[in-house]
Amino acid sequence: MRKAEIVATVLEMADRIGPDRVTTAAVAERIGVTQAALFRHFPSKAELWAAVAEQVTDTLATAWGAALEDVSDPLERVRALVAAQLAVIARTPAIPMLLFSRELTIENEVLRGAFQERLGAFHEMLAADLAAAQAQGRIPAELVPRDIAHLLSSLVQGAAIRWALGERKTSMEETGLALLDVQLRLLQRQEGSRRDA
Repeated sequence: MRKAEIVATVLEMADRIGPDRVTTAAVAERIGVTQAALFRHFPSKAELWAAVAEQVTDTLATAWGAALEDVSDPLERVRALVAAQLAVIARTPAIPMLLFSRELTIENEVLRGAFQERLGAFHEMLAADLAAAQAQGRIPAELVPRDIAHLLSSLVQGAAIRWALGERKTSMEETGLALLDVQLRLLQRQEGSRRDA
């Protein structure tokens, strides 16, 4: 039994029954081992969740890096980042549930800290590219790039939560990117209108 298998099982169960109902006993039973065998890999539930956080945040960082490879246009970089985020969530649907779980928000500071750090990095990357687009005159100068980044982050979270709570019959990535494209067009149209005035 490998640690990666255990972490994958936790994520699958967190999606299926909710993070707050995932116990070490339930994970061990799902894998088909004793709880003692599970504890040889992860001596505590906190360490198990820390491994889950590491897996998810590393996956996000890798996806962002791959998405930005050879992309230089700032607004294309914004779209690539959002697309990568949506793709990771689609492959790991437990992520939205983790973000709003008691395990994350109250009981596990390591898990909360890992997600806050990684989501903060996502926000900063978006803000930097939005500032670059603003410097090119493509986004209104009076808007604060970090505020726009918050808006786009919220768009991703909203699309992910609607998808995670729904029947998952539609592509969350397509829906999220369609909403992003609308938002970016509105931002650019506002700038175009301002220049024409």
